Amino acid sequence: MRRVLNDPPRPRRWPRRTAVTLAVLLVAVAGLYLRNSSTIAGQEDGQRPFLLAHRGIAQTFDLAGVTADTCTARIIHPPQVPYLENTLPSLRAAFDAGADQAEIDVQLTRDGRLAVFHDATLDCRTDGTGTVGEHTLEELRRLDVGYGYTADGGATFPLRGKGVGLLPTVPEVFAALPGRSLKLDLKRDQQADGEALAAFLATLPPDRLATVTVSGGDAAVAAVARRLPQVRTSSRAVIKDCLLDYAALGWTGHVPDSCRHRELPLPARYGRWLWGWPNLFVARMRTVDTRVILVRGEGDWSAGFDTPADVAELPDGWAGGIWTNRTDVVAPLLIPG
Repeated sequence: MRRVLNDPPRPRRWPRRTAVTLAVLLVAVAGLYLRNSSTIAGQEDGQRPFLLAHRGIAQTFDLAGVTADTCTARIIHPPQVPYLENTLPSLRAAFDAGADQAEIDVQLTRDGRLAVFHDATLDCRTDGTGTVGEHTLEELRRLDVGYGYTADGGATFPLRGKGVGLLPTVPEVFAALPGRSLKLDLKRDQQADGEALAAFLATLPPDRLATVTVSGGDAAVAAVARRLPQVRTSSRAVIKDCLLDYAALGWTGHVPDSCRHRELPLPARYGRWLWGWPNLFVARMRTVDTRVILVRGEGDWSAGFDTPADVAELPDGWAGGIWTNRTDVVAPLLIPG
């Protein structure tokens, strides 16, 4: 029988097989979402973020316009603290303020000592010239590591004269800060630097070695990992391998072996693409003894969470670590209420 033109249209029906397929897909998507939803992993009661003090308590500066050649000591904010980065007073102050771990920068001197200093050259921060590797430790001790700091374009140098003799060695830092957790950042990506650091670390008792993290270039960090696989490590290759493997497998809840016993410094802009971000991802990494450290910054350079406004940017209930130059400012803001 033919339908006449004024008959109402018949409702469209999905074929039974198509309807079943759509229902299965919806259930699968819902399951995938729920399995990777960060709402099922929150901050534990009484827990605050892990605080990584970047070079102790350090002078801060604006990252706008900073390049690889910028002397950041020449663009600091007006000093609010008297400390110089990578020195024992700075590191002690960070721990006293509530830091859980402090990062120091490591380079080999001409006489094979493990000096704690950041820059590739001495010209920016000190009254010396050349590189750390071109000087003996005795020569470096005579430098003023506060010489080059200025907040007003060179009109005044408020920290000049206050850093003479303050450049420490790695063994001195460990001796001065017993029981403290340290992250050692190898500034030169040289196998020799990694081997020299590994030789020192091998002298530490197992309980102290368990508190150590080593980061830096791929070759330098790999040299440490070969000799001391029990040490937590972080490098570009380490981070890349972990995150690529997790991107492929993390939706299942499985954490790949490449992520085991690592430290992952991540800007929030990368984290949002990870399964379970933010707190479920952190919780999963914790099951394999890996620490997630959140850093600020949207450009080529990382920045610390150093002000109340910075802390306000943290994901709700953030359960991982944060990277800061001002533990004294940040720690009081993170004490659980």
